[in-house]
Amino acid sequence: MNNYDLKNKHAVITGGASGIGFAIAKRMVASGASVTLWDRDAEALSRAASQLGAAVKTAQLDLADHPQVVKAVADTVAHSPNKTIDILVNSAGITGPNETLAKYPIDAWHQVMQINLNALFYCCREIVPVMQANDAGKGWGRIVNIASVAGKEGNPNASAYGASKGAVMTLTKALGKELAATGIRVNCVTPAAVDSPMFSQMKPEFIQYMLSKIPMARFGQADEVAALVTWLSTEDCSFSTGAVFDISGGRATY
Repeated sequence: MNNYDLKNKHAVITGGASGIGFAIAKRMVASGASVTLWDRDAEALSRAASQLGAAVKTAQLDLADHPQVVKAVADTVAHSPNKTIDILVNSAGITGPNETLAKYPIDAWHQVMQINLNALFYCCREIVPVMQANDAGKGWGRIVNIASVAGKEGNPNASAYGASKGAVMTLTKALGKELAATGIRVNCVTPAAVDSPMFSQMKPEFIQYMLSKIPMARFGQADEVAALVTWLSTEDCSFSTGAVFDISGGRATY
């Protein structure tokens, strides 16, 4: 495992209690960061914190509720070792049902957009000003959004998920350009299917469809995504912003 330097950095990881978010938290703690996990699952948060140790705090909240995000930012800044937030990883997300667009439930569509897109917007909106105050007001921070190759290609029977992740990529590009003159870098990663608890939200035939699209003929691992996200959160990632980094086993080649 390569060593990354995140000493004296404080990271917020949404959806950090399990799956990709938990793997990212584990890698960042190993790299010297202190971490706050934001998740709606209080039981999973407790398990994650016990596994990750004293460098980790937790906040149980509904990320799709803007006032809760505002409060979580204030509370996190207050308890972080350096009284700020240096890194934001937006990992929280849901797949939604596997259904054709013509039959897609309206309430499910709105739920996917609320969690995958609106919640991410709320987190960026409230944390960017914190990062702009870093480095004596010159601004320093790293934002990494978890998108998906589905946001590039679109998967049949998953229109809401693909649309939400396509929007995440566009938001990343816009915010990266807005902050390019500061020390804040904004990027996203686009995994292909990763073996994670999100598989429980999908039909088995859809999981097999996704596997058939990956030239490496295997699913990605959460630790592989965590390695890329952690590097994107370091000072070494200095000239990339508004960028999309594929981690797809060869599926995405553009």
